Amino acid sequence: MMFGDTFTMDEFSTKQGQLFYSFPIYEEEKAKIDAIMSLLDRSGIAEAIGRRARKGDGGRPPFNPYKLFAAVVLGFVFGHSSLREIESSCRNDLRFIYVLDNQVPDYSTISRFINGVILPQKELLFSMIMKTVFGECRIQPDTCYIDGTKQEADANRYRFVWKPTRWHEKLDGRIRSLLETMGLGNDLPAKGYLPSSLIARKVEKAAASTYDGNAWQGMLKNLTGYLLKVIEYEEKEAICGPCRNSYYKTDHDATAMCLKQDYYSGLGSSMHAAYSVQLITSHGFVASYLVSQERADMHVFAKAIDVFHTMYGIYPSRIGADAGYGCTENWKYCHEHGIKGFVKYGSWAGERSGRNPAVYTLEDDDSITCLGDRKGYKVGMPNRHPKRKGAVFYKVDGCDGCQLMPYCRRFMNEGVGSFKIFEVSPEYQRYKQEARNLLLSVEGIEMRVNRSIQAEGAFGGIKQNMSYTRLRRTGLDKASLEIMLTCLGFNIRKYMKAIAKGTEFNEWKAPDSAVPETFKKPSAKRLANRVSRARKKSANEAVRDSHKYKKTIMTTGSAGGMGKPYKGM
Repeated sequence: MMFGDTFTMDEFSTKQGQLFYSFPIYEEEKAKIDAIMSLLDRSGIAEAIGRRARKGDGGRPPFNPYKLFAAVVLGFVFGHSSLREIESSCRNDLRFIYVLDNQVPDYSTISRFINGVILPQKELLFSMIMKTVFGECRIQPDTCYIDGTKQEADANRYRFVWKPTRWHEKLDGRIRSLLETMGLGNDLPAKGYLPSSLIARKVEKAAASTYDGNAWQGMLKNLTGYLLKVIEYEEKEAICGPCRNSYYKTDHDATAMCLKQDYYSGLGSSMHAAYSVQLITSHGFVASYLVSQERADMHVFAKAIDVFHTMYGIYPSRIGADAGYGCTENWKYCHEHGIKGFVKYGSWAGERSGRNPAVYTLEDDDSITCLGDRKGYKVGMPNRHPKRKGAVFYKVDGCDGCQLMPYCRRFMNEGVGSFKIFEVSPEYQRYKQEARNLLLSVEGIEMRVNRSIQAEGAFGGIKQNMSYTRLRRTGLDKASLEIMLTCLGFNIRKYMKAIAKGTEFNEWKAPDSAVPETFKKPSAKRLANRVSRARKKSANEAVRDSHKYKKTIMTTGSAGGMGKPYKGM
């Protein structure tokens, strides 16, 4: 097939009649490959690929870009995500040979094609293919589920750099003191770090001075050394950016994160180079993805939904998420965009089981009701300020004789009292109670069950079934590209299975007899016993630490363990 300027609906079709090999491809495998190629044709991505491939070097590409894209996608469908694996498959796998019409690109050609054609328009290609999949499967991606994971990066785990915030602060103090001593501190800014450009001008001015004593030369030498260190710190801070505290020397975009499992040593407990991967799923398919440097899921919730909106032009009508996303900003985002947010909060599991029930509830009249059914109202505290922004103080009287007092005052020094002051954030509490009511409804039960099936199932299928455990490419953009191709391969696998089995994509529905769930009623006696055991355990730990401290003093002569043993002991 010639590569031209016009695009037809059969750019991905294979024109070859048969293979000149001793073992031709099975008809069953051929039918599957033809179905994938037909899907790529119907998605309309040929024009986007063709225009981008023609912009490469201005000439005719050495390989058919449509067939090469199909081969790359096919590699990720079969779990071959590295360039070497795709190249090997193009040489030895009859399915790839059938797709490429006996052409065999090397890994450098595949790399240039991926970086030059797929990378700049990865979101567009993914959304066009997934719109076709959703349309043919008769799926409306309006009910979605979000979940995240930390994917290990292709970087050396032993070569990471922390952001030198404290070191830069101490160095800045030394520089200011030295400049004052040298008589050069008259025009220094009062706030912020001294920039390297300013320090360089001070070095030039000091070098051109008429002073030539040994003390002056020593101070000039120290100032020059400080300048080099400031340049180093500024470079590290520029790489980290304002939102990160670390980076890796072999992958500047990777961030130090604590992984559940890592490539090097299995179960991990220390820092490793990783990226945050967020997937939004719908009916078992990965509808959109986001790769970021954030270590907490709650900070990328809105960004992930914005990516979904960019791809499909709509916001989900409903979205389910676990407790890692529960915060005021995310609930407010759902409310502002008309999304019904079934988003758990951090204390959901404890409140549901009755082991850690909420100690108060905010009422419609802005009063609170404590766990012991006593009313509380706002009070002013002139000598005390709230710890959280927007929080106010509420006072509940009549606590004498309350059986829930040990649990209610478990974090207070005074275990008993006739009243208690609560610090309440009304905005957070209202959003939290609204989310709680949604999660407890029959619709919320359905969303919780389907979230565990679909969101967790997508990561399980990618990591276990496709054996995808770590990234093979370096940098945030290329890591995002790799996740896009991996998710596309996962979706095509699911699409092909659905075609073979005639699967209907119906979510789990609660039976007609289902009723809204209610929290388990807490037992005052059990809560008091748990508090008593916790306090006793804390006291034992304090005694044990005290004995350990005394033993350290006796054996080393210092609390830090740096002294020498006493001769008489």
